[in-house]
Amino acid sequence: MAGLKKPISLIVGVFKARTDGLSFNSTCRVFNIAKNTLLDWERKFQDIKPTLLMYSILNTFISSKIIEGDELYTKIEKNVPVEECQGWTILLMERASRFIWALGCGKKDRTLFYNALQLLGDVIKRTGDVTLVTDGERRYGNILFEICHDVVHNGKRGRPPKVLLKGLKVRLKNKGDRSSKKKLAREKYETPQNEHPQTIQNISNSDIHANHAEAFNSSIRRKNSAYRRKTNTYAKSTTGLQRTLDIYWIAHNFIVEHFTTKQVPAVALGILKEGLSWVKVFQIRKPYII
Repeated sequence: MAGLKKPISLIVGVFKARTDGLSFNSTCRVFNIAKNTLLDWERKFQDIKPTLLMYSILNTFISSKIIEGDELYTKIEKNVPVEECQGWTILLMERASRFIWALGCGKKDRTLFYNALQLLGDVIKRTGDVTLVTDGERRYGNILFEICHDVVHNGKRGRPPKVLLKGLKVRLKNKGDRSSKKKLAREKYETPQNEHPQTIQNISNSDIHANHAEAFNSSIRRKNSAYRRKTNTYAKSTTGLQRTLDIYWIAHNFIVEHFTTKQVPAVALGILKEGLSWVKVFQIRKPYII
């Protein structure tokens, strides 16, 4: 809260409006504040994310079981082809608690998936038993296999095979192609990578879906003005879009109760005993790296 001259009640009202879908310029007009002032507040709030993320990963009581992965698209700066756009947003969300582990934007390439799955790899090392389910995107399983794999020494001749870590499962639900021949050739549910022989197979086909992640994608179109299809340019820059995502990540995980679980996601996952308030979040110190 260092350097903040406005009343904290006004600042809290501004962030509630921002996380409820009010755009940047509209917020400045409604609350009669300067754009640089709001930008400074949002940057201060964004700087708290690394602290909360580090605390969440290092917590020994988390028990992430099923994590859903999905992507969301919006335009940035100008209208370009989809494969060149920087507005792709990747989501990794724990199903039971609705806790969001990864929420980042960028070009839909290997770097975007690798950064999110690198974070998931740290979570897997803390929990052990994790199932990742996706809808059709194979890069989740392929990149996670590079990050979290093990070698099984079975006593047979030749190089020992590589498998996923013990307790880690990856499931893929194929949405199918337009061609009927390809639909018949592909199975509806797949295991894209070899799994450890000692991994307990306790997930049914009915649990292989990303419905909760898709529901989140629908809600963020209402609560983040950059994802609404009302103008040709949805977001001005990747940095600005990521700033709004970080603010929403903090509010969603640690402050606001989810309407289905009736709990703050961090509380439901076991990271906190009770949710944080907006004032408490502003009182968290930014970590200094020497």
